[in-house]
Order: sequence, then C-alpha cells, then structure tokens
Amino acid sequence: MITADSLPDDVATLKALVLAGQAAQLAAEAKARNLEAEVRARTLLIEQMKFTIAKLKHEQYGPSSERASVLEQLELELADLEEDASEAEADAQLSAERAKAAKMDVQPFERRRPARRPLPEDLLRERVVHPAPTNCSCCGGDRLRKIGEDVTETLELVPRQWKVIQHVREKFSCRACEAITQPPAPFHPTSRGRAGPRLLAHILFAKYGLHLPLNRQSTTYAHDGVALDVSTLADWVGAAAATLMPLVEAIKAHVLAAERIHADDTTVPVLAKGKTRTGCVWTYVRDDRPFAGHAPPDALFFYSPDRTGAHLETHLAGYAGPMQADAYAGFNRLYEAARKPGPIIEVGCWAHARRKFFEIARLKKAPIAIEAIAKIDALFAIEREINGLPAHERKAARHARSRPLVDELHAFLHERRAKLSGKSETAKAIDYSLKRWQVFTRFIDDGRLCMTNNAAERELRAVAVGRKNWTFAGSDEGGRRAAAIYTLIQTAKLNDVDPQAWLAEVLARLPDHPASRIADLLPWSWKHTAIPAAA
Repeated sequence: MITADSLPDDVATLKALVLAGQAAQLAAEAKARNLEAEVRARTLLIEQMKFTIAKLKHEQYGPSSERASVLEQLELELADLEEDASEAEADAQLSAERAKAAKMDVQPFERRRPARRPLPEDLLRERVVHPAPTNCSCCGGDRLRKIGEDVTETLELVPRQWKVIQHVREKFSCRACEAITQPPAPFHPTSRGRAGPRLLAHILFAKYGLHLPLNRQSTTYAHDGVALDVSTLADWVGAAAATLMPLVEAIKAHVLAAERIHADDTTVPVLAKGKTRTGCVWTYVRDDRPFAGHAPPDALFFYSPDRTGAHLETHLAGYAGPMQADAYAGFNRLYEAARKPGPIIEVGCWAHARRKFFEIARLKKAPIAIEAIAKIDALFAIEREINGLPAHERKAARHARSRPLVDELHAFLHERRAKLSGKSETAKAIDYSLKRWQVFTRFIDDGRLCMTNNAAERELRAVAVGRKNWTFAGSDEGGRRAAAIYTLIQTAKLNDVDPQAWLAEVLARLPDHPASRIADLLPWSWKHTAIPAAA
C-alpha cells in the first residue's frame, strides 16, 4: 500500500515511479488483451472442430475407414483444445483481476461453456448437510426455523472395491454311522478358480473392448493394492476364452444361416521369432435390420496367419447366398457355380466405387469425378429413405426411383470413358465400376441387399483401434483368441447389450449350463431375461 509518507520528495524519482507504474499498467493491459484474444481464437477453433466432428458423425456413406481415423484424431485434438481453452481462460481471468487491482477496467472474456447434462438418477446419492447457523445474521436472534434447502450436486469417484469370496463347505459327521457329509464343490468359471466371473469379464472387456493390454491392466490393479502379474492375467484370459467357445460356435451357426451376409478383412501385425509378420482378421456380419428382418444381428470374426483365399473357403464352408464384399480376388473361388453347397453371389459395395471418384475429386477437382459423386449420392439419398422397410417395399422403391438413376449413371460413365486416356486416374475409377456393373446393380432387384458393405467395415473398427494400442498380436493362437472374443463383444454391442455385464453373467452360468440350451445365453436371449429380472 503506497502512502504519502512513503513517497520520495525528489521530483525525478517521482517521475520515474509514475513512468514505471504506467509501463506496468500498459504491460498488464497488453497481456490481458493478448490472453483474451487467445481465448477467443481457441473458442472459435473449438466450435469449428465441433462442427466438423458433428458433420462426420452424421455422414452415413463415403470412405468410412478414412472418416473413422480422421474422426478419432479430431476428437483427440478437441479434448486437448478444450483443456487449453480452460487454462487460457483461467489465465485471462487472473490477468484481469490483477489489472483491476491496478485500477484498470479490463473485462475478462467469457468462454461459452458446454451445457451440463443432469447426473444419472440411478447413481447412489450421499447427503452432506452443512451446519446451519444458530443465530440470525440480521438481529442475532436464535428463533430460526427451516423453510427449505438448496442442493448442489457434484460427481465423485469412489475407488473400486476388491473382495475375496470364500466358498465354505461345511463337513458333517453322522452320529449313527459316522459317515461324513459335505456339499459338492461349487463350479468355477474356469478350472483355475481364483478369478470370479465379474473379474474375468472385466479383464476380457478391458483388453478387447477398451483395448488395454494386460501389462497396463496389471499396473492399474497394482495401484489398487492388488498384485496380479501379466502371466496370471494371460492365464485367466486363455482359460476364459476356452470356456466361452460354445457361444462363439453358436454365433457362427447363426451368422452362416443368414439370408445374406457382409464380409471384410483387415491386417494385423503378428510377432514371430523376434520379427513381425502380417496376419489377417476377417469378419462376417449378419444384420437384417435394413430390410426389417426379425433375426438378431451378430458379427463373426476369424483370424488367419495370411490373407490367402483358402481361409475364406474354410470360414464359409456352410454358406451359400448373397455376400456383400469388396473386389478382393481371394473371393473369386466362392463365386463359382459348381461350388458346394452352392455358389456365393457377389454383391458390390458402392462406397468403394464412390471412394475412387472421391479421391480424384478431392485432389484434382476433376469435373467428371465430381459429377459421378453427385449421381451416386442421389442413390444413397434414396437408400436412407427406405432403410428399415420390408424387402418387397425396398425393391419396389428401387425399381421406381433408383433404376433410372443407375441407368443414367451407366450412360454417363460410358460416354466420359470414351473420351479419356486409359492411363488417367479418372478412367481407372470409371473402369473399376463398369467392369463390375452387374455386381454393383444387384441391389436393385433384391430388397434384402444394401448398397454398401459398411456393416462389416464398422465392426472391423474395433480391431483397428486395438491394433493401434498393442501394436501386434503375440502369436497366431493369440490372434485366434482375439477373434473369438471380438465375436462375443461386437455381437453384444450390435444387440445393445453391455458386453461386460453379459460376459460376467455367462461366465457365472456356463459351467453348469446344459449344452443343449446354449442359445439361452446368447446376447439377444439374455437381454430379454436380464431386463425383467433387473426391474
């Protein structure tokens, strides 16, 4: 605090003090303006990024794998930006307070905060009643009566609780014959009974659903005070996967009984003798919801040490019918007429055809590619309108509305192709579609078919995310185990079932569940029995 007595009498010194004060004020004001400008810039960038993310999430067609990777990166950047914006806003407010203390009128910039969602009603509530005053703050009287209360809720995290379940089997001796009686030993989810079903489900879902490798899980459990070696966790994962295989086989039978399926694959690095080679994960998806089918959706995963077509013949040995897939040559033997039990009918993916033109339009702004995309998008717009209708209604709508557009697109591509060099990128994109035109247009005459193979590509995203986290599979057997657990988790998600809760219930019931009634434990059956029980 500056007083008159503390000020120097020398005029030059007073001038220096005034100038130094003015300089400090100008510096504080400039810093406040810079911080405010920074907060404004970050806020604008956040709003732009939110718009981009929302736009990507609402797009249903296009290069889905490319869009997924861009979307993941944008969401990560958005989280960082929002953290930076909060920090910058706090700095601006502190700077404004310091400037105000220096008798400067600088108003801090108020960043628009995200709307708060109400806290879930089913969470446990703990009331903390703060001591009320015993005397009136106005008159000092002690005759106070309660007229109401204000409640402010904050969300808190309580560390998870670990416990040991002791299964006690009492022994009794008969006084008449001295025979010893004891209840039988309880069934355990695995032969190594130290892990309960909820713990096993948590470990499986954390690894394959949340993509947390076992070494990270082991570190997390150690922080909770429970030492579980990676080797122990790996042992439990392997035993649990073997226990769950009957469910995987049941889902496989359900997928291969479909009227039509989606198929796709992705590569996975596999560690082998100190070096990394490339394996492959395949998925086959049954989803009848687009044509109002009543069968529950599910996804079947397989692993193979390479990408040869021989694996496909093994995977689909019992299936015959339409299959939506990309133009991979390994599928060709499946399409042969003499195949047993019957040929698989190839159905093209328009998203792949559109992607060829999209890349050219984005990089070279080619008019032909831009116009082709517009014509394909008109077909997608019709598909969005008829999605979920019965097959016969979808077929009728396509005959009336889609067929003329397809014929127009076919003529347009033929006409433009005749004027292009065979070496141009646009010509290659056109050839990709025209050479497979019969395959691409099969959807018009069959209401069960979709225009794209997005159903399979969506399921493979889980594999792609996991691949980024743990880099490679430990072995071929580890790849096959991962495919089995992916089958269970992704099928549960397709049926709007919590995978971890379902796996815990299944692991608890499987040891003494009749093999003839394994279908009762599948996600769609469990969903209908679990909800009434919870209610």
